[in-house]
Amino acid sequence: MSSPGLRERKKLETHRTLATTAVRLVGERGLDHVTVEDIAAEAGVSARTFFNYFASKEDSVVIAHADHAERSLRMVERLAEVEPTRSTLEALLASVREDLAEIDRDRDEWLTRIRIIKENPGLTLRAMSLDSDAVEPTIAAIAKRSGTDPAKDLYPSLLLSAFGSALNASLMLWRELGGSRPLLDLVDEAVATLAAGLADPH
Repeated sequence: MSSPGLRERKKLETHRTLATTAVRLVGERGLDHVTVEDIAAEAGVSARTFFNYFASKEDSVVIAHADHAERSLRMVERLAEVEPTRSTLEALLASVREDLAEIDRDRDEWLTRIRIIKENPGLTLRAMSLDSDAVEPTIAAIAKRSGTDPAKDLYPSLLLSAFGSALNASLMLWRELGGSRPLLDLVDEAVATLAAGLADPH
């Protein structure tokens, strides 16, 4: 995949500036006490420019990257590229490691974003909807890798659901721990537990 040009990089940077500003301000004041104008002014742009990037204040909190959809599709591509000697569950984990490492690097931003989403249930549905377009391609990739048929077999959708739950559980524990443990370590642990059949811990 080719690198973005200068204009595209500028758009990505402006989006990131607005997103990080929104998370910081809402984290400090609360969602109901921050306006689009507040976010735009703090980021050094006009409200009109804000709406070139986001449809709403809520989206500026939830959507961390302008290329979110492309990132989801790149994850599907990486899944298909993982060597066939590894299990499909291991391949799923390998396909998201890059994104998880980025969350670890931007720890404070993501800890705040997760807290805001948890405190505002309406944002939860918006956050969940962001990856909806990637669900079917991911299920298709899992099916191809595992030699199953998503129209006849539970395995592809069930594995994706279980993996998504492992990611979510890891993120919630990571938040409770204040990011004191690397998110990647928690996800590795969750996936290992899943692979072991969720046996009772001893």
